[in-house]
Amino acid sequence: MTCHESVNMHDASFIPAIMEAMTGPWLTAAEQRSWRAYLRAGTLLAARLNRQLQADSGLSLPEYEVLVQLSEAPGGRLRPFQLGQALHWEQSRLSHILSRMTRRGFIIRGRCADDGRGTLVVLTATGRAAIESAAPGHAAAVRQLVFSQLDSAQAAAFGQAFEAILAAVEDPGGP
Repeated sequence: MTCHESVNMHDASFIPAIMEAMTGPWLTAAEQRSWRAYLRAGTLLAARLNRQLQADSGLSLPEYEVLVQLSEAPGGRLRPFQLGQALHWEQSRLSHILSRMTRRGFIIRGRCADDGRGTLVVLTATGRAAIESAAPGHAAAVRQLVFSQLDSAQAAAFGQAFEAILAAVEDPGGP
């Protein structure tokens, strides 16, 4: 291949022939195309949804995700470790986003009554207004970018496939 040729990363035909001859952990050509399409779609979808939220409401996708968790929690309150677990984020990422959201007035941090050493992340009226304002546009973007591309059978298969994948990745005994 010359430096002027391009590789179509969605086409598994670029995989060296030796990989095709191997057995075991290698993905089939169809699996490779599906996997790479999923990775690319996930990246592009997150970027598009982030841009939509920024343009429509001034929220980032991570901020929106935190607001969703808090708006659905009893009393709009969660411990930071609960947020981290729900979002599957590292503590440093969560801390950074919570600091930014505190400065923007979306949340406050308070003492946990059950544990004097613990803290709570509490949704403010400003935060609730932000999620309520952003949610309709976000839902419309998800519908347009994802579900409008699928017929009803594909949408059902999509849901079933991701529920099965989610069950596997959430299994603590898995790889």
